[in-house]
Amino acid sequence: MAKLERANFGSKLGVILATAGSAVGLGNVWRFPYMTGQNGGAVFILIYVGCVLLLGIPCMISEFIIGRHAQANTARAYRIVGGRNPLSLIGYMSVLTGFLITGYYAVVSGWCLQYIWASLLGHLDGDPAFFKDYFVQFSEDPVKPIFWTLLMLLATYLIIEHGVRDGIERASKLMMPTLFILLLVIVVAACMLPNASKGIEFLFKPDWDMINGDVFLGALGQSFYSMSIAMGCICTYASYFSKSTNLTGSAVQIGIIDSVVAILAGLMIFPAAFSVGVNPDSGPSLIFITLPNVFQQAFGNVPVVGYVISLLFYLLLSLAALTSLMSLHEVSTSFFQEEFRITRKMAALIVTVSCCVIGAFCSLSLGPSGQFMHLLGKTLFDLFDFVTGQIFLPIVGFLTCILIGWFVPHKLVRDEFTNYGTLRVTRFFHVYLFLVKYVCPICILFIFLHQLGLL
Repeated sequence: MAKLERANFGSKLGVILATAGSAVGLGNVWRFPYMTGQNGGAVFILIYVGCVLLLGIPCMISEFIIGRHAQANTARAYRIVGGRNPLSLIGYMSVLTGFLITGYYAVVSGWCLQYIWASLLGHLDGDPAFFKDYFVQFSEDPVKPIFWTLLMLLATYLIIEHGVRDGIERASKLMMPTLFILLLVIVVAACMLPNASKGIEFLFKPDWDMINGDVFLGALGQSFYSMSIAMGCICTYASYFSKSTNLTGSAVQIGIIDSVVAILAGLMIFPAAFSVGVNPDSGPSLIFITLPNVFQQAFGNVPVVGYVISLLFYLLLSLAALTSLMSLHEVSTSFFQEEFRITRKMAALIVTVSCCVIGAFCSLSLGPSGQFMHLLGKTLFDLFDFVTGQIFLPIVGFLTCILIGWFVPHKLVRDEFTNYGTLRVTRFFHVYLFLVKYVCPICILFIFLHQLGLL
């Protein structure tokens, strides 16, 4: 078995940008703004930042510890760290979760490519009803969404097959700065619109009367999902960290980047939406129906600006989707390569082809033929989303905290946390251990029960 994949990232910047790229995805652009709008704006953001500190960063550090200590794919890493403890088997569930998410996430990523193409051709022009019909007709088409899904997975394959430094790290160093530049350009344009100040005020002026249990639970859930916890990405990337990488410092930096991108996404959307009196919706309807209409209305006096902003927005979305898709793909690629002792190219090809099949069926389930692809009252696409997002991820996150906090020898955890005593972070270690043993499992349990409607 080749040793190239156990090579370290080439630089600290590569570590931060690649791992942040994994965390920064479509959820930052469509879920965070929607959750912010639904839960009181600034109040939600403040609580969210606190939840990142209490839940997101400790969970990320736990996966860092497992991955770097084992220097292996996620499934094997959990076996190495967990030993004979049955909880070590959750590494396999983590890999499966990442694999399934790759398949249907590629479908949504492909939609972004279609909208880049439509923006280039000037097709995104019409009233609100037009944008709704356009999205419905496109998503239900039996060919076009699959074409773009395959193209997105092909792009991911071409990056992954080149390995860690020449593929993942190099692509991350190119795409993440580009993503930030595009985001800042759109934010500046949105904030210069008439009445944009109302949107800015909504984001940064807390209304304390909005605080309730649902706001806290919503912020907890967003902090958990926003940082790619429990799907194998963080653990797999950590296996490429050097022994000198500061795990706590890296987790904090990634948490900051992820939160900044999410807040900037809010600054990109809310000023534009408030300027034309439109309330942001949730999910795909936000970025594929509501926002094209918002951009057209907001920049209606200067159509060419609206054209450019729309194009840049979907380019930004595609980059965010691709950086996340890379990390998801790598989870399964490293698993197949190491467990079946095959080449990286062959492993990446197996994952790509398999996810193309999953993506094709998920896409078809949204169209007229989808009536034959319903299970438990859901389309195949929605079923994958439900099972992975609301069941697998909370279970893996919860059991990972239990494994690290209660069963893995504290010496092993401390050694990795402190880089074998070379970092003076002992006081933070005790705080981290308390959070992982008690606070994080309880928080994840609340998230799980809240999603199932039991809390």
